[in-house]
Formats: sequence, structure tokens, C-alpha cells
Amino acid sequence: MYSSRSTVVLRYGLTAGIAIALCLGARSAAAQTDPAQGYPSRPIRLVVPFAPGGSTDIIARILAQKLGESWNQQVVVDNRPGAGGTIGLDYVAKSPGDGYTLIFGHVGTFGFGPSLYPKLPYHPVRDFVPVIQFAMVPNMLVTHPSLPVKSVKDLIALAKARPGQVNYASSGAGSASHLAVEYFKLLAKIDIMPIAYRGTGPMTVSLISGETSLTITGVPPLMPHVQAGRMRGIAVASTQRIKVLPDLPTIAEAGVAGYESTTWFGPLAPAKTPREIVTKLNGELNKVLQLPDVSKRFAAEGIEALGGTPDQFGTYIRAEIERWARVVREANIRLD
Repeated sequence: MYSSRSTVVLRYGLTAGIAIALCLGARSAAAQTDPAQGYPSRPIRLVVPFAPGGSTDIIARILAQKLGESWNQQVVVDNRPGAGGTIGLDYVAKSPGDGYTLIFGHVGTFGFGPSLYPKLPYHPVRDFVPVIQFAMVPNMLVTHPSLPVKSVKDLIALAKARPGQVNYASSGAGSASHLAVEYFKLLAKIDIMPIAYRGTGPMTVSLISGETSLTITGVPPLMPHVQAGRMRGIAVASTQRIKVLPDLPTIAEAGVAGYESTTWFGPLAPAKTPREIVTKLNGELNKVLQLPDVSKRFAAEGIEALGGTPDQFGTYIRAEIERWARVVREANIRLD
């Protein structure tokens, strides 16, 4: 038989137990309704579907470092190159939608890639959810110093005088540099021959050595070589001149009306990633873009910070798929 004191203790214990159970249940329910609670609790993998050394890799590593510092959680850059970036995208499309595996998309993989690779093992819109349009870099037309041209008009005149004899380098068939030059060829009505390399690094080496004569690709990996005189900057491919190279005209103002080719970047997650996690990632990355050291680094390398919402990025991607589909069709670009 229980004493009155033991009865009070028992009741108190039951009351406390019920309170704890209710508290734990509330936390569990909150975690179920908000998957972003406690995220991230382990390292995040940011897949870059290209080899190290190019603009995509450079900007992805800036993002990974700063996001990791903000959340005190490691963000690992995982380079998975091959097949115009489709290998990396396929890996992420089939990864769990938990916010711990992201793809660093760009104009090639989510712009013209769908037109170049009609039998992709994933759908570029349905199988991914955009996080943020992180940054953009203008492309630049550069030549080896030995090529006897100093302007866009010089280059067009030389190419027309020697059809099929001038070559250009790309970082691979179906790469951003490949499409940028093919688009230039289409509008300038010239015939120059492609030489494809496996990545921006080998492509850059070929230009420095003189093995190839020109390319159009992102400013960051080219800038040091232009400044050192190992390459000659001819024009930029953006709609306006850029601050880091104010003396270089745009390709459009230099004689190829309507030409514009920029490279944009931004992370995307597998389609089933909860909206709450995507929103949390978006908010933190918008903050990263406002950091003074990021702004300074971007300005020095000719990178433009973008930002915005996931929906804005998604709308932009769909518009880019349509734009580049027309270019691929009109230029009759095919990958054998």
C-alpha cells in the first residue's frame, strides 16, 4: 500500500514523463514538418561535372568554401567530368533528395546540353530543383599572339581568306567554349576548324603553346595569360564592356551584330529535395554573395554576382534551353 508521499511522487513522475514525451513528440512533429531543422548535420557534396581549372571549378570552390564557413560544415567539391557534364548530372539526378548532394550547373549542362544530347538519362527540368543562379562570367575571344589579327574584323577577314585553315580550341565537344565559337562562326559566316581538348586546362595549354589559334571562353582562366602577354585579348562576348578589361570592345560592337555568349552558374538539387532545404540553401547563398571578400574576388576576376530566388533561376534555365536549341539547330551542331 502506497503512502500519501509516495503517491505524490508517483503522480509527479507521471506528470513529468508525460511532459517530456509531449515535448519530444512536438520536436519530432516539427522535424517532420520542417526538414530544414538541423540541416546540415554532415558534409555536403557539390558535384562539378567538369575537370578542375575552368571557370565552373573556380566559382564552385568559392561557393563551397564560403558556404562551409557560414554553416561550420564541410562542403566538398567533387569533380566528375565526362560527356559534356552529363556524367555528373546523371549521378546527382539519381542521388537522394536530402540536400547533401548538389550539382553545380552551368550554361552547358542546363542550357544547350539538352539539345546536344537528346537521349539524356535524366530530364534537365523535371529531375532537378534550382537553388540559386549564383554567378555569371562573360566570355572572351582570345588568340595566340602569333596569329596576325588584332580585332574581330581582322579575324573574320583572315578566316575568309583562309577558309578551313584557322583552328580554334575548345574544352571538349559540346562544351561552352565549343558552342560559343560555333555561334560566332554562324553569325560571322566563317569557316574555322575545331580542336577539342579534355577540359579548360589542356585547352589553355594548347593556346599558350600556339598549337591552337583562338578560343572563346570564360574570362577567369584566361585573364592571367592575357595580362602576361601569352594570349591576346580581342573582344568580350557580353552585351557590355567589362570593368576588368575596359579597353576590349564587345564582339557585337566590333562587328558581329547580335552576338552574346556568357557563362552562368548555379547549384541545383535532386528533384525530391524538400522545399524547406532548398529555401535554406538559397537564403544562405544570397548572403554569401554579399560578403566583401567574395565581392572583391569576383570583381578581380571579372565574375558577376547574381542571386535571386529558386523560381527565378528555374525560369531562366527554361529560357536558356529554348535559346540554345535555336542556335544548335541553325548552326547544325552535331556530336558524333
